[in-house]
Amino acid sequence: MQVTRRRRAGKGLSGLLRRRTRRRTAVTAGLAALSLAAASAAYAQTHRFGTDQVGQVTDRGQVISSDQYIAPYGERLVVENGKIMSSSVSPDGTHLAAAVTDGGAALDIIDLRTYKVQQIVGTAATSSPRLGSNSVGQEGPTYSPDGKQLWLGQTDGYIRFAVRADGSVGDPTSVPIPADGAKHALVGEAVFAPDGSTVYAAVNGQNRVVALDAATGAIRRSWTVGNAPRDMVRVGGKLYVSNEGGRPARPGETTLNSYGTQVPADPGTGATTTGTVSVIDLAHPDAAPSSIDVGLHPTALYARSGALFVTDTASDDISVIDTARDKVVQTIAAQPWPEASAGYEPDAVTLTDDGRLLVTLGRADAVAVYRYTGPQEPVSYVGLLPTDYFPAEIATVGDQVYVSNTRGVDARRPTTKAGHATHDTTSSLQRFTLPDDSVVRAKTAEVFRQNGWTGGKVTRAGKDSGKKPVPVPVRLGDPSVIKHVFLVVKENRTYDQVFGDMPEGNGDPSVTQFGENVTPNQHAMARQFGLYDNTYDIGTNSAEGHNWLMQADDPEYTESSAGEYQRSYDTENDALGHQRSGFLWTGAQTAGKSVRDFGEFQSVETKPAGATWQNLYCDAKDMAATGRPTAYPIRTGSAIPSLNAVSAPGFPMFDLDVPDIYKFQIWKQDFEKNGPANLNMFWLSNDHTGGPASATAQVADNDLAVGRLVDEISHSRYWKDSAIFVVEDDSQAGLDHVDGHRAPVQIISPWARHGVVDSHYYTQITLIRTVEQILGIHPMNQKDSAATPMRAAFTGRPDFTPFTALPNRVPLTDGLKTQPSCGTDTPAPQDPRAAAVPSAKVPADKRRLAAEWDAWKAKQRLTGPHAVPDFANPAQMNHFTWYETHGWKTPYPGESKLYAPGDVPGAYLPSPESDG
Repeated sequence: MQVTRRRRAGKGLSGLLRRRTRRRTAVTAGLAALSLAAASAAYAQTHRFGTDQVGQVTDRGQVISSDQYIAPYGERLVVENGKIMSSSVSPDGTHLAAAVTDGGAALDIIDLRTYKVQQIVGTAATSSPRLGSNSVGQEGPTYSPDGKQLWLGQTDGYIRFAVRADGSVGDPTSVPIPADGAKHALVGEAVFAPDGSTVYAAVNGQNRVVALDAATGAIRRSWTVGNAPRDMVRVGGKLYVSNEGGRPARPGETTLNSYGTQVPADPGTGATTTGTVSVIDLAHPDAAPSSIDVGLHPTALYARSGALFVTDTASDDISVIDTARDKVVQTIAAQPWPEASAGYEPDAVTLTDDGRLLVTLGRADAVAVYRYTGPQEPVSYVGLLPTDYFPAEIATVGDQVYVSNTRGVDARRPTTKAGHATHDTTSSLQRFTLPDDSVVRAKTAEVFRQNGWTGGKVTRAGKDSGKKPVPVPVRLGDPSVIKHVFLVVKENRTYDQVFGDMPEGNGDPSVTQFGENVTPNQHAMARQFGLYDNTYDIGTNSAEGHNWLMQADDPEYTESSAGEYQRSYDTENDALGHQRSGFLWTGAQTAGKSVRDFGEFQSVETKPAGATWQNLYCDAKDMAATGRPTAYPIRTGSAIPSLNAVSAPGFPMFDLDVPDIYKFQIWKQDFEKNGPANLNMFWLSNDHTGGPASATAQVADNDLAVGRLVDEISHSRYWKDSAIFVVEDDSQAGLDHVDGHRAPVQIISPWARHGVVDSHYYTQITLIRTVEQILGIHPMNQKDSAATPMRAAFTGRPDFTPFTALPNRVPLTDGLKTQPSCGTDTPAPQDPRAAAVPSAKVPADKRRLAAEWDAWKAKQRLTGPHAVPDFANPAQMNHFTWYETHGWKTPYPGESKLYAPGDVPGAYLPSPESDG
């Protein structure tokens, strides 16, 4: 049986399987025209979501949280134990090995004959064999040429398995690669020598490739390559290595850090500016590797018939290298929608026997099909086939095409809980026989409809258009009545957790944790300015969520890093995490708008001695009473030059040792002195929970800070032309009866429709597109270009009634082990009509359990200048918050008892170094 691998030919047998492809091409006049022709019939008839909900299956496909429908071509196998990070087909074509994450496992073995998951390997007690860590790298797993070994990449080397006759794997053996100072190996692709005696390993974290003895694991040789080596193929006597971070920096170049290496970067956005493929000549192993310039973020490599295909993920094209001359001879565009040139993220490639080049477009949920005849013969674009959510690998086995989709059918894993959570992640394997070109062309229109790629989505006004100002203009650059946008980013709540108690909306009070007595301001604002009960965050966690808000995308680098997160988690200070088209604030600056940032996307914080939660709480009260500046000036900063230039001094970033009412006072003094910018960005993060005070106190602190911010703006002279958008970065920290991605969102403005319940499907992308449309910011990529602004949320008849903040009903000092010197907080009485807040006092029979959780919390890096959002295991964090908010009396939904941290179902424990 012939096996062709999506990325590698020359990795052992004639074509194993591997993954990703990008870059822009010389070929593309016909591409845009063909794309338009294929989808033109759908333009006028395109019907987007209306009031569809995530998880709903419609005649347009299944609704997912990323502003898309999915309806994959062919047959689907849903994998219900996490996301597939990468995958490989066995040499005999009978099995597929998948590295997985976010579901308590690290490796799935799928039998392609029965089309079922045959074996799950991880740290769970039920796993056989059982691993010590669930970390998985961006690439692999890799079979040996004879199929008798399987190597899985992890943080500090590989796990080697013996493959049994039935395709399952036996007990693991560690093949360690030592750290280089603070730099772990973070291995990428592994490639076997033809005889299986040597394994060549891309050591991603150390910018090198090593040759390992396959039997002993001993390092025989090492070569220095480019930055962040990732995928690798062997062609004859040469190894080709994709360097996602490009070449080493030259003297005098602008650089930005990525895992301890300064990489060439754009001085404004901090995005990488180079991509390379290193070439190692195995016949002359002492020679330094040579380098070939390709596009940005080269990821997948696939070699066949004298050509090496390189997916340039951030350039949205594919470089074709003639391996006889080691020269790029063609660049193939992977930008099928003419209205946007960025954000498709080609990430895997393979070539069929009949000469069709298949490229997965991760962020477009599609496979692009091209006709290919030779390295220097321009390809012809055929069209697109629809996939599930984020296709990341592609391979052929005989006449069957296999696509591994990282996010499958979204976070819809069946559970016994009273709702869904963002970490109920799935993935899927899709298979089909490649249809003839006429079917591909017909399916292209479906992909366009599913992505919302219609004509005229991004139209810019002409000079002096004379249009009357409206809240959300139809054309970019037309005037808006709104001049000041305030984007307030919070942390981690679902809709039901906060608004499930509001009978006006589609809520479930049984999973509400922070109802009206905890969040009186959010409830009052929802009643005054509108309740949105069908809006979705996209990311699973903070690393993804802040990217979706600031880049209208979670770039492939962050997506593919989720199995390890050791290289970077929040990618604010990592050049590899930044898209080439910039950020929301750089787009605003390009549009001639002013920007002011208060903590959002910041990455560095320094606090003076004595800046405890208690002291900052008292300092906030003093600042409010006297107008004096803070006694504890906090310094923050960003690695991104353009963000540093617009950041307000002294506004803290994520740090649960800092009350949000303190952050409010820092902003208020700046607002009263300087007024607002056109775009004002905030990070008010205490609704994350896990700080010194109790969970209800922290959410109440956040609610009060937001309420006071809205009060201040709405009583100012700027209110008449302002809009405030309040959004969570993600909704991972609780359950929701509709979907775990459903989140509380508020639009607060004289121009917002007041007193309504808006059940239109909205997402973070539509929200960001609305901000862009108001301020005349050109969309950043195909995702926000395709999004429909939230015009239904606004009215042309303003109501200038201001908002008056309500006092907190939960003591902000609740749960503190040491009360502040200025006294215990005295809250307003709770409203007897709303659900009462359980006492924070721990029952006597639960004190030992609560002490175990306190000891666990102390290790989760939730406070201080080195705080890390989401360092804590999400299953454990959500249980802890549930127990706190239910007085240590009520089991987590779907369970019969309260658990100690180590006994929480689904709580696989990350390694101590993990930031995930």
